[in-house]
Amino acid sequence: MIALHNHQLISNGQITQGKAVLISGDTIIDVIDDTAIPADADKRDLNGSYLAPGFIDLQIYGSGGLLFAGTPTVAALERLENDLLNQGTTGVFATIGTNTNEIVEKGIEAAKEFRKKAIGAFWGLHLEGPYLNPAKKGAHPEKYIKKAPLAEVKGWVERAEGEIKMITIAPELQDQEVIDYLHNQGVIISSGHSNATYAEGKAFLNKPIPAVTHLFNAMPQMHHREPGYIPAIFEERPYTSIVADGNHVDWAMIRLAKRELGNKLFLITDAVTSTTEGAYQHQLVGNKYVMPDGTLSGSSLTMLKAVENCVKQVGIELAEAVNMASLYPAELAKQGKKGKIEKNFIADMVVFNADFEVEATYLNGHLLTKTT
Repeated sequence: MIALHNHQLISNGQITQGKAVLISGDTIIDVIDDTAIPADADKRDLNGSYLAPGFIDLQIYGSGGLLFAGTPTVAALERLENDLLNQGTTGVFATIGTNTNEIVEKGIEAAKEFRKKAIGAFWGLHLEGPYLNPAKKGAHPEKYIKKAPLAEVKGWVERAEGEIKMITIAPELQDQEVIDYLHNQGVIISSGHSNATYAEGKAFLNKPIPAVTHLFNAMPQMHHREPGYIPAIFEERPYTSIVADGNHVDWAMIRLAKRELGNKLFLITDAVTSTTEGAYQHQLVGNKYVMPDGTLSGSSLTMLKAVENCVKQVGIELAEAVNMASLYPAELAKQGKKGKIEKNFIADMVVFNADFEVEATYLNGHLLTKTT
């Protein structure tokens, strides 16, 4: 049994001190007073640092020079998992943007193969497209955007054998039979790169579409006579992701979104890595990535940096910013034993200091050694 003590415990929107977290195997068996640690426990002093649930990133495309979304290989997934664990992220949906069928199918095969050797942070795939609205394509190549054929969707889901966990679509352009099929298969459907009207959003959000992809980006703006999609999101309150890097969304707009969406707003990195091949040739300019034509593409965020930005730039309390990076995405992904540090939860945790630097990551109760 391991006892983590002398820390500031962040869980479920609160920060507490003087508590010890007891771990046996992959499970938190109790959270007790520091003074009650059993004598036979392996005591680990965290020197006053923060102990939080492991972060969960439901939208990231690659890392370390290997863009899984563009060249979907087992090696790219391995690099992604290792890098994210070093950054305190213990759950990830590796994401493929709009691309050729060949790339999507290579990604599915890579995911199935990597599953055999994954450490445990790789949760599956998020397909962002190709079933989007070309009017809101953003950095997605229009030539690959299309309406979803039911037979193709079924083929990919069946081929993936459970690895497709989430899919971003423009619901206003899809047949109801496609939406019903994905919903019945347990795939998380997220509305993104959508040009939906207010009325269309009211009709499909939470009926049954439970999520929205990167709020404010690649969607119509609000107007006082044509409210558009965003007020429908604020009223229906689906789980909604946001990119908190200061480039994709201004801090004032994140404050607005937090006031409206509360515990349904969650963080993603939308992070990419530099590459000079394939449909997405991301170039790092300052602290953001752009396409060769200058179009804003992915971010250079980590989840901890997104949390820090929410605290320092948006004014969100640290414990709530951690919820946005752990508890709320865990709820959307139906990971009922993750996202909190409580008795009987899985011991996925991150230790970071007051300077927002990761000091340690625990995955399934195991302290991970940082990889280079």
